[in-house]
Amino acid sequence: MDSPCVKICTYDPGTGLCLGCGRTLKEIGDWFSMTGDQRRAVMQQLPARLKTLKPAS
Repeated sequence: MDSPCVKICTYDPGTGLCLGCGRTLKEIGDWFSMTGDQRRAVMQQLPARLKTLKPAS
């Protein structure tokens, strides 16, 4: 099962997203219980989400 995790697990409280992968905490927690279709739907959203995030300095 593929995961978008890149081992940069830093949560942005302003957006509610992980700065590494772009998932919400709920999506991260639910990842292994999601169906393939649910995971693919999240994966499709990640590039746009990551573009809105600024890396921690």
